[in-house]
Amino acid sequence: MAHEDHAPQSPVSTGLAGRCPRCGQGRMFDGFLTVAPKCNACGLDFSFADAADGPAVFVMLVGGFIVCGFALWLELTYEPPFWVHLVVSLPLALVVCLGMLRPLKGVLIALQYHHKAEEGRLEK
Repeated sequence: MAHEDHAPQSPVSTGLAGRCPRCGQGRMFDGFLTVAPKCNACGLDFSFADAADGPAVFVMLVGGFIVCGFALWLELTYEPPFWVHLVVSLPLALVVCLGMLRPLKGVLIALQYHHKAEEGRLEK
């Protein structure tokens, strides 16, 4: 099917939901972070998708700010022993980072499709 056969989809909403950026129906992921070979609804080939380290960088910046801010607040407010930080802050870091990774990867892939991003080429 051609790109024009489908109504335009919002790259942010389809990416956050892990849906196909062309039709908005099929799944973008096979596993937690593994991109499917193609859309199971419209057949879009996902070989263009290369989010690289982008999602990890955003997760480190935003998630690190949230978790470090919480740990600093906890330390300055309650002065707990070190084991409390391990019991509270470590699971928070896992939940925040893993919770943000897949949606951010989906958004970056959907934005690649929306803006027709591809490797740079030198024209001769």
